[in-house]
Amino acid sequence: MSDEPVISLRGVRAELGSRPVLRGIDLTVGRGEVVALLGANGSGKSTAVRTLIGQVPVTAGAVELFGTPRRRFRDWARVGYVPQRTTAAGGVPATVTEVVSSGRLSRARLGILRKADHEAVRRALDLVGMADRAKDSVNALSGGQHQRVLIARALAAEPELLIMDEPMAGVDLASQEVLATTLRAQVAAGTTVLLVLHELGPLEPLIDRAVVLRDGCVLHDGPPPEAVGQHALPGHDHVHPHAPAGAEPIRTGLLS
Repeated sequence: MSDEPVISLRGVRAELGSRPVLRGIDLTVGRGEVVALLGANGSGKSTAVRTLIGQVPVTAGAVELFGTPRRRFRDWARVGYVPQRTTAAGGVPATVTEVVSSGRLSRARLGILRKADHEAVRRALDLVGMADRAKDSVNALSGGQHQRVLIARALAAEPELLIMDEPMAGVDLASQEVLATTLRAQVAAGTTVLLVLHELGPLEPLIDRAVVLRDGCVLHDGPPPEAVGQHALPGHDHVHPHAPAGAEPIRTGLLS
């Protein structure tokens, strides 16, 4: 097994339009780690994830996946991506199975799903508790169910790396619990996970490290702040060594 990190961002800068969004961030995620990207809206969390998968170009720095520069990385079947909450079929009429099956195409030969592919799709539906809705139209699903389908689509390819952008946003409590259970199973199987979160919620027990961004800079990289306790260490400030001069320190519980 390679000791190369699964994810490596070194000095990454990125812009949206002409506005700097990432200001030289460093992020390394090792094999089997579960890392949460935290921060307020506009801190750069989603942009960091989108630079990883190639949706946002970097203006400086280096991005690697599984030890390969992203611009040369082609083995996308190893990566499962769950975008910010959206409709599972993008408004196109489709069944739950059809949407989840589309996530398996990266592993299918010549784009044709075989027995093993269909079994992987069924396993993914079981994992997210949607097997009983397999033949239903995604247009008949609730918001939480849509999110489960998007996660099943990512899991169908049996990825080594799972990247999820705000998977709990706007999701009902029952679906949050299902998603937490699903993620727990993936972590137990050795999947590396990078999560963009606004708050840890029911995923907190699974998180190995929290990386807190503010204004496109890393302010904290270490134990999740909630793991210290909301009221522990009063007045304790943690400023990341790479934070810019004059940056406001992060305090325990400052993630609302």
